[in-house]
Amino acid sequence: MKVFLASALLLFSAWAWAQDDFGPQGPAVKMATAPVLTAVQGKPDTISLQFRVASGYHINSNQPKSEFLIPTVLKVEATTDIVIGKTTYPEGQDMSFAFAPDEKLNVYTGDFIIDVLVRPLHSVQPGKYVVRGTLKYQACDNAACYPPKQLPVSFDVKIAKAPPAPVQNPAQSPHAH
Repeated sequence: MKVFLASALLLFSAWAWAQDDFGPQGPAVKMATAPVLTAVQGKPDTISLQFRVASGYHINSNQPKSEFLIPTVLKVEATTDIVIGKTTYPEGQDMSFAFAPDEKLNVYTGDFIIDVLVRPLHSVQPGKYVVRGTLKYQACDNAACYPPKQLPVSFDVKIAKAPPAPVQNPAQSPHAH
C-alpha cells in the first residue's frame, strides 16, 4: 500500500508540475500578483503590471515590425466611475531567430512591465474595486509560433476619499468702506 501511495504521490506531483509548465500547452506568459493601487477620488495614478515570458519563448512587442505579426495588447475594462487611461508598453528587443535569420523581430522576453493609468472620478465611492482585463499575446520559440492566447489580468484599486477643497474667501474690495 505504501508503494502505491508513494507512486500515486509521485505521479500527482509530476502532473501538478507539468500543469505549471510554460509552453504551447501551458501559459508562456504569467502575471505577477499586482500590488493594490491606492488612489484618491479625482486624482489619476499609475499601476505597474509585471509579466514574465517563459524561458525559451518570446512574444511580439506591442509594436511588431510587421503588420502580419500579432502585437501584445493589454485590454482593461473600467469599472463604474473608474476610467482607464493610457497604457504604456515597454520597448521591445530587436532579435533574429533561426526561422528568419535575416529579419529582426521586435519582441519581449523574460520580465517586462506594462503601466496603466487609472483615474477614479470624483463621484466614485471610497472602497476597494477589482479591475479586470486580458493580455493578448502570441508566443513563439526558436522553431515555431503558437496560437494566440489571452491571459486574464486583474488588480485591486483602493479608492480613498479626496480631502475637502480649501475654503475660498469671497473677493474683497480694495477700497475702505
